[in-house]
Amino acid sequence: MPWKKSSNRQITPFQALVSYYFIAIAISFLLLRLPGVHRAGVEVSFLDSLFTAVSAVSVTGLTTFNISETYTTFGLVMVLVILQLGAIGIMSLGTFVWLLVGKKIGMRERQLIMIDHNQYNLSGVVQLIREILKILIGIELAGAIILTAHFMNYFDTFEEALIHGVFAAVSATTNGGFDITGMSLLPFHNDYFVQLITMVLIVLGAIGFPVLIEVKSFLLNRHANFRFSLFTKITTTTYAILFIVGALVILLLESFHSFKGMVWHEAIFSAMFHSISTRSAGLTTYDVTSFSEATDIFMSFLMFIGSSPSSVGGGIRTTTFAIAILFLIMFARGKEDIQIFGREIHLIDVFRSFVVILLACFMVLIATIILLITEPHATLIQIIFEITSAFGTCGMSLGITSDLSAVGKIIIIILMFIGRVGLISFLYSVGGGGRGKKSKYHFPKERVIIG
Repeated sequence: MPWKKSSNRQITPFQALVSYYFIAIAISFLLLRLPGVHRAGVEVSFLDSLFTAVSAVSVTGLTTFNISETYTTFGLVMVLVILQLGAIGIMSLGTFVWLLVGKKIGMRERQLIMIDHNQYNLSGVVQLIREILKILIGIELAGAIILTAHFMNYFDTFEEALIHGVFAAVSATTNGGFDITGMSLLPFHNDYFVQLITMVLIVLGAIGFPVLIEVKSFLLNRHANFRFSLFTKITTTTYAILFIVGALVILLLESFHSFKGMVWHEAIFSAMFHSISTRSAGLTTYDVTSFSEATDIFMSFLMFIGSSPSSVGGGIRTTTFAIAILFLIMFARGKEDIQIFGREIHLIDVFRSFVVILLACFMVLIATIILLITEPHATLIQIIFEITSAFGTCGMSLGITSDLSAVGKIIIIILMFIGRVGLISFLYSVGGGGRGKKSKYHFPKERVIIG
């Protein structure tokens, strides 16, 4: 019987998945401690190596040191390998290896793949992994070629342009947020081509693999009966609205602050880039510490929402936010059902959405209280920004990451991990849920006064 404990009690697929991510972090930690990873004379503590390993596996990008000054070329390759592991997902990578060696993908593996990618049925999960691998590698390869060719204008040798191009493409597509410039994308603040390519790569990584697969099917097999799924419609609509509203709000808030004096196109590109990057990418083209507190709070809200389900990002996810807003609108109108795009949302998905939001808010609150105690040097705004960045696996920071205490680093590590595995998977792994248990009996129902 699969997933057995020593007490003969079954381990749920959710617990197994979380365990595999712990193993992935342990392997990543060891990779970052290999000989030749660090530059000569550079020493990194075990906690900082663990922090970086979790940040890479969760494709967050928060670091306690400058990786370009810490890691050798071999070390940077190790970071890229870990980013790929985190972006594709531990079960996806395992499936790829199983397929290469000709191993049959059994029911146990299919269940884990299904959970890892937020799917609701077992059918087609192996084909899903094949498509994800082809699409992700194809996007990264195209981005790397384009950026490498363009970076020839910035670097003296092809080797330098290549490593910067490959690293930038992988970091953007996986929404990893790591950089080897030491200044994120600030050196390309006025290079709109680099910004545009990076934004496209971020969107393709964060929009959700099922969306990309459906778009690919639509473009390659056009026919009159093709219909995009409700997931794709809600995801793309929500993503587009958050991007547009995010860019407009950032532009409005900073027009009288850090963007004051900028030429109009420079301000628009800065607002657009940071609206997209808060989806979970964490790359910046402008010093975010220059933003107003109002913008910092708004960007924290965007990072809290994060990217789409079954993507490379974290947060509560776009569909969770969309369903919660739709429920509030329908409830205010006196309707009991959520109807959109000619379909009705299952009630269980409404419950799951509010569970995720409630639990996420509770986690952020507890983490904020702890860091206010352990990090007296940081302001409340800086702490909230750091916490939402970690939970949303974004990677932006107002400059306090390197100054965090040991307790503060551990809190951020926990948030990055939960942000990657997902709140539902984490909750079920802790509570032993996910088995689909139903009550054997019911008590009489009674109304409770609300509000």
